[in-house]
Amino acid sequence: MRPKLIGIVGSNADFSFNRILLQYMKRHFAETVDIEIQEINGVPLFCENEMKTPPAIVNEMADKIEDADGVIIAAPEYDHAIPAALKSVIEWLSSARHPFNDQHVMIVGASYGIQGTVRSQMNLRQVLDPPGVNANVLPGNEFMLSNVKDKFNENGEITDEGTIKFLDSCMNNFLTYSKIGNDANAVLH
Repeated sequence: MRPKLIGIVGSNADFSFNRILLQYMKRHFAETVDIEIQEINGVPLFCENEMKTPPAIVNEMADKIEDADGVIIAAPEYDHAIPAALKSVIEWLSSARHPFNDQHVMIVGASYGIQGTVRSQMNLRQVLDPPGVNANVLPGNEFMLSNVKDKFNENGEITDEGTIKFLDSCMNNFLTYSKIGNDANAVLH
């Protein structure tokens, strides 16, 4: 049986190259994994007053994350950090429920600039680390798609062979990482 992954679009924008990246990954890896794309638009801003009873959309997302073999988060970079909408979603997902606890996460990102999403990926690693979140983020394997406007064709396909090979390598490493971790969790729990 193929692993089931949830791909979280880390932007609430109508147009996002990070959504296009996840859609590409879903097609490109279709014979290896099932990737369900999860949007974050529609998730209200986190409110501490309501954290004991999160909105239904947050509970649905938590269910999907808990049931998945792993999670891919595709996050853009704004002002050297992840978007506020993504941070808010993670805050919801670390309040009443904790679906990221011991869940395996791969971080990817697409950016217009030449540095890719290097700073937002570092920021996201910090956000996913503390107690209450406690995600198992794939070390290294930082897939940062820079100059993104030049990397996709009109059909949403990545055109650079070296980029595709690196993404393949990152995904293979993530699948190995998540399988080993999930097998260990099954023995320990």
